[in-house]
Amino acid sequence: MTTSENTPPQPTNVPKFNDTMPTPTGSVSKTTLPPKKVGWQKFRPDTFLLLILATAALATVLPVTGVGITVVTWAQKIAVAILFFLYGVRIDRASALAGLRHWRLHVLILGFTYIIFPLLALTLVVLRGTLDPDLYRGLLWVAIVPGTVQSAINFTSIAKGNVAGAVVSSSISNLLGVLFTPLLAMALMSTTGLHISASSIIDIAAQVLAPFIVGQLLRPWCAEFVTRHKRLKYFDQLTICMMVYIAFSAGVREGIWTRTSIPAVLLLVAVCSTLLLGMYALTWFVAGKLGFNRRDQIAIQFCGTKKSLTTGVPMAAVLFPATSVGFIVLPLMIYHQLQIMASSMLASRYAKEPIEWFGDASVNDITY
Repeated sequence: MTTSENTPPQPTNVPKFNDTMPTPTGSVSKTTLPPKKVGWQKFRPDTFLLLILATAALATVLPVTGVGITVVTWAQKIAVAILFFLYGVRIDRASALAGLRHWRLHVLILGFTYIIFPLLALTLVVLRGTLDPDLYRGLLWVAIVPGTVQSAINFTSIAKGNVAGAVVSSSISNLLGVLFTPLLAMALMSTTGLHISASSIIDIAAQVLAPFIVGQLLRPWCAEFVTRHKRLKYFDQLTICMMVYIAFSAGVREGIWTRTSIPAVLLLVAVCSTLLLGMYALTWFVAGKLGFNRRDQIAIQFCGTKKSLTTGVPMAAVLFPATSVGFIVLPLMIYHQLQIMASSMLASRYAKEPIEWFGDASVNDITY
């Protein structure tokens, strides 16, 4: 299991991946499809999400106060910098760039992630008077965060899609997301009355962009160590849980639960479900109309609809006021669980299709 994705077991011949960053090689050859979830397992909550919810509950009962606020705020800044340094070390820039020869596939996935999804979210302006302003901003945040790597690759593999294409596209998406997501946030959040200050941009540069670049530069010397020590994933998890604790502590001090109601949460579930299903349909339809084969369609669908909790929470903690972060990440937490359940069912369905449905290529001959 990886940082935040409760995905089916890895294929035996595919390297292990972190949620948001690939392995040093970034390559995939022949694959053996992993066991598929069946029955109730498709609806089982993500284990890491349960841990995050438990952390939010703890913050509700025992929020950080007083001098502790200063201590955990500095601890968060240091942890975020280390987290994105590790992301920079993990991502294989050379492999991602080498895979650009299937550029139409990658451009389309990036278009869905950073253009179509945000534009679709803008249609939710009708909800501005219905939802709390920060919850509405959270829906916009869902639309602009990078996609996942781990679950996108796993579900593409289960569905017998173009795994190699999914690896490269997800890597490029996360590489660009370090820059694209803050820029999109500046553009979209300003339409909601939340103006991102210059200090927030400086924080993003210092805590996210700079450590990421340093990680990339030091990758030749650090990649082997980071890849070999699998338990570093627990640092990722603990860092995100700490951010959730700090965010919800600030929310409790500001009366988060008096501003949020059960009907509002149910509305968020309905909106996130609609966004997810709409993107599933749109990615499949457009990819088919543009002449992509069935295996590419599958990769485009799973890569173009995923949103990363692991990247979204830390960046929100750096970019937005502490009193708003708890609200803003709530829609992303909901969308995360919905995408896991829906993708599990959809991938299982594709895997049952006859070989003729996929086209001429063999199941195991997945190439660019």
